[in-house]
Amino acid sequence: MAEVKKKKTAKKPPNVIEDLGVYINLLTDFGFKRIFGIKELMLHFLNTVLASELKKPIVDLRYENTERLGLTMYDRRAIFDLFCITENDEHIIVEMQAIPQLYFKDRALFYIARLIQNQAKKGKNWDFRMCPVYSVNILDFCLDYDPAKPTSEQTATQTDKFASYVQLMDRDTHELFYDKMTLVFIELPRFSKELHEVKSFFDQWLFIIRHLHELKDRPEKISEEVFEQLFEAAKIARMTKNEVNIYLKNISDMNIVKNELAARDKMIAERDNTIAIHIDTIAAKDNTIAVHVNTISAKDNTIAVHINTIAAMEKEIAELRRKAGLS
Repeated sequence: MAEVKKKKTAKKPPNVIEDLGVYINLLTDFGFKRIFGIKELMLHFLNTVLASELKKPIVDLRYENTERLGLTMYDRRAIFDLFCITENDEHIIVEMQAIPQLYFKDRALFYIARLIQNQAKKGKNWDFRMCPVYSVNILDFCLDYDPAKPTSEQTATQTDKFASYVQLMDRDTHELFYDKMTLVFIELPRFSKELHEVKSFFDQWLFIIRHLHELKDRPEKISEEVFEQLFEAAKIARMTKNEVNIYLKNISDMNIVKNELAARDKMIAERDNTIAIHIDTIAAKDNTIAVHVNTISAKDNTIAVHINTIAAMEKEIAELRRKAGLS
């Protein structure tokens, strides 16, 4: 009887899209621009973040070229993540920075300065009137980032203040000096609210930015129509093959940098441990020296006592000899 050969079943290739989860990571360049490049979503986000700064809500906006040149060919270019102008001529740049940067405050000022500079008009008739400029910066690190400290130590402290609004103020009176320039810094590591704690639209936006890629479905608590549009647009299953490849490259680049930061943190931890060991060793030696010093001091005290005793005895003998007429 002929032996029936079993057919070999081919191994199922890994499903890259399934491995990536359901939704894109908004901290990646691709994810950020995919979502915030949708006008309705950008309008809702800006009206939420800038609610206290705008004279009236933004109704419409147009996206502009994100590259801004300097005055000469030798000036460094400024390339924004997203740049838009509202119907009220408000100029707004929105930046997402996932990787810690030491001089980010300087960079933010450089970028907003370029927005101001590019408003200059040629000719003698320009009266220097400026349109309002806004710089909205979403950071996955804290503004007080210190490369000499491990990342974990810099994100461990949670505070209620996760958004800072910066304007020009009079130092002495604390009165607003200029209301046409505002920088907003949103520090995601300081936003620690769980889903059940999320209440305002601002909370919902920050929760989504931090956790979208971890979710399997849209939470019922986040039910606003604009967020339904966001979750639909963020589905990885809706992406083309080319978009998936771009997104994978973004994820890979981010992981490389995060691994470098992790390696740096490990080196810092090892350095700190080595320093701690040296400090303990020095402290132990100092204690040993202190014990020896105390021992020597005690011996010196004993010798001094003996010397004093001998001196007293010699004095006594001298007195006795004097009395006996021997001296």
